[in-house]
Amino acid sequence: MRLLPALFVAAVLAVEPLTPPQWPVSFALIVVPLLTAFSYGPVAVAGATVFAVVFEGVLAGTPCCAGRSVGYLWDRHYVASYICTTLVGALGTVLAAHRIRRERTLADVRFVAEIAQRVLLRPVPHRIGHLVLESLYLSAAAEARIGGDLFEAVPTGYGVRLLIGDVRGKGLLAVETAAALLGAFREAAYEEPDLATLAVRLETSMARRAVQLGGDETAERFVTAVFAEIPAHGGLVRIVNCGHPPPLCLRAGQVRELDSGRSAPPLNLGMLVQDPYHIDVYPFGPGDQLLLYTDGVTETRDASGAFYPLAERVRSWGPLPPGELLARLHDDLLAYSPRGLQDDTAALAVCLLPGEPSAPAPPE
Repeated sequence: MRLLPALFVAAVLAVEPLTPPQWPVSFALIVVPLLTAFSYGPVAVAGATVFAVVFEGVLAGTPCCAGRSVGYLWDRHYVASYICTTLVGALGTVLAAHRIRRERTLADVRFVAEIAQRVLLRPVPHRIGHLVLESLYLSAAAEARIGGDLFEAVPTGYGVRLLIGDVRGKGLLAVETAAALLGAFREAAYEEPDLATLAVRLETSMARRAVQLGGDETAERFVTAVFAEIPAHGGLVRIVNCGHPPPLCLRAGQVRELDSGRSAPPLNLGMLVQDPYHIDVYPFGPGDQLLLYTDGVTETRDASGAFYPLAERVRSWGPLPPGELLARLHDDLLAYSPRGLQDDTAALAVCLLPGEPSAPAPPE
């Protein structure tokens, strides 16, 4: 785009000598200021306007370019061209100034959104004891940085506790709900003795928040989530699923869904059933990897409308470390969906390194 004005002028200069004097191509130079306004500032547009007017005069009054005599310089058609170019240049100058203001505003908004994301979805530690962790977040909106998908990893006295979740809905309300849930989890994860009571506490927090917000959709403001806990002594992983896609366990090239069929309702819907939260325990040894993800992954569609086969894809890639696994997942999702992502996507990969498993407790 920055080269477009120069290329356009070169094209006009190449075509002008080939046309008869009564068919001047130089009138096309009227658009040069607007082409300049796409990529340059007001000063550059004003300079391009002066150049275009002068160049129109040169083409009109120099026999070497188009075989015209100097008398054409002040022909009424050329004078009209000078005036139109000047008016278009003035318009282009205003448009360039407006574009620059919009770009600066957009840059400020994106900067603020990036800071908000770092606060809301702060990067998970790459290493906690013998655990290696990596995270992935993809927004369905090209200019967005934050949404309703969330994840967190916290080292506690009970082991490393993980959370991944997906807030119903979009927009500012979803972001506020995600922030509230993450804040409650970061506090309660250190205090609650097991994942079931942790889920109950977060259920209470989400229900209280829904009531405070009020409105007609209080009961519909819910969050699907998975809580996972890898104890300090290792050997297993505990999971509480609250209406969320089940995690995958990758072991020696095999991929298994950790789904016991006892999923609880999403947070803020737990009041619908009695004693909804069940802790499922699975083996988790050195070299094993846990992949938690939101439904933005599995609900990605290809050109025929088929859902993304996550387990099959991961199985076909073979053993990969967490960073490479999520990078491969990222590229594969974008390649799988020709229309781009239709929903926010988050994933968290955790691998237990060989050696004596351990997860340090947080400092007092």
